[in-house]
Amino acid sequence: MSFFWLKTYMPRSLYGRATLILVLPVLVLLLVVSIAFSNRHLQDVTTQMSRVVLREMTYIADSVAGAPHPEAALAALAPQLDVFEIKVRLLPPDETVPPDLVRWFDVSASAVRRTLRGTALDVVSIRLPDNREVTVVARENGQLIEYVFNRRRVTAAAPHQLIVTMLFFAALMTAISFLYMRNQLRPITRLAAAAQAFGRGQVVPYHPAGAVEVRAAGGAFLDMRARIERQIEQRTLMLSGVSHDLRTPLTRMKLELAMLDPDDAAPLVEDVDEMQRLIDEFLDFAKGTAEGEPEKTDPKELVRQVVADAARAGQPVTLVEASGEGSVMLRPLAIRRAVENLVGNALRYGNRAEVSVALTDKSLRIRVEDDGPGIPPELRAEAVKPFSRLDPARNQNKGGGVGLGLAIVSDIARAHGGLLRLSESEALGGLRADIVIGR
Repeated sequence: MSFFWLKTYMPRSLYGRATLILVLPVLVLLLVVSIAFSNRHLQDVTTQMSRVVLREMTYIADSVAGAPHPEAALAALAPQLDVFEIKVRLLPPDETVPPDLVRWFDVSASAVRRTLRGTALDVVSIRLPDNREVTVVARENGQLIEYVFNRRRVTAAAPHQLIVTMLFFAALMTAISFLYMRNQLRPITRLAAAAQAFGRGQVVPYHPAGAVEVRAAGGAFLDMRARIERQIEQRTLMLSGVSHDLRTPLTRMKLELAMLDPDDAAPLVEDVDEMQRLIDEFLDFAKGTAEGEPEKTDPKELVRQVVADAARAGQPVTLVEASGEGSVMLRPLAIRRAVENLVGNALRYGNRAEVSVALTDKSLRIRVEDDGPGIPPELRAEAVKPFSRLDPARNQNKGGGVGLGLAIVSDIARAHGGLLRLSESEALGGLRADIVIGR
């Protein structure tokens, strides 16, 4: 039998699941103990006490109904009635007797009624309207006799005292356990918050704490974060150093080519320009995720500036949608570079581009669409890899780079805890590139 359907009703958070694990057994135990106490202990005690009162009522009924003068016999029983603590009254034979009255939630009252009715005494009516008195009307040899006695004669003084005590101490111990559990879970939530922030490109202070296992996981996370930061720093320094070193010979080559005949030097100039673009993309790739610190940024205003700059440069770019309000923790320069790369890529292979921004409570989406040839679905995963050129000849003819444009965008999106999604544009028919970042 599969229990996967239970996952739908399970809490998603660690606090919720830990609370359920803590509270559910306590509730089940209280329910079982309460039912056992109600069905066995409480009802057994009530039955025994009711049988004692029943024998006294039977004795009174036999003494009164068998006497020639019931009133005189009842008066003679007065000293015993005081001992029994029972008030007895003779009713006329034609007296209208009210029906039974037992509250539905009164467990002990139901046990009293079952005990008194399950005997030879002809009980006509049993009324337990409250916790003070019990009224019983019985018929003996045609004589109606009314018995009135204290409720404590047939039920315990505080029948639910044990249950109330258990509930109180269960709530108290559950609260104490929850406070202790919260202190134990707090280091785990801090570790999760630090890991989530690092996945979004933010470094928050974190010190391992808590149990031994949590401390070990926290120390491993700090070591991993330090290694990743060193790797990114080394990659940035290496690419930047190589790119800067290549600029010097390129500059000399440009000067030498300028002294040659323009017709003879034209092919070499194109090669040098291609190398210059390669170096520029190396620098962009190296700086892609290391430009500035995360800060609160209005993504709509940032994208508006990118579109406005492109429009001033005469490029056919329009902002078609900008929905949502609020700010997001972003590296503005890196996001700006990513949007500019997508716009440049769209105009390189298409005639126009459309940009949209959608900001919700859970995510930020920046979309760039074009009317170009697009990218086939089977090649989209390859397109975001560094130095991947799906069509080198086409890139060269249209002033393309070396296959780092989409890789830079993907790297920037991942540094913000998001991703780059490529699909087909329904509006323009070309490529649709979405930068999706969680808030």
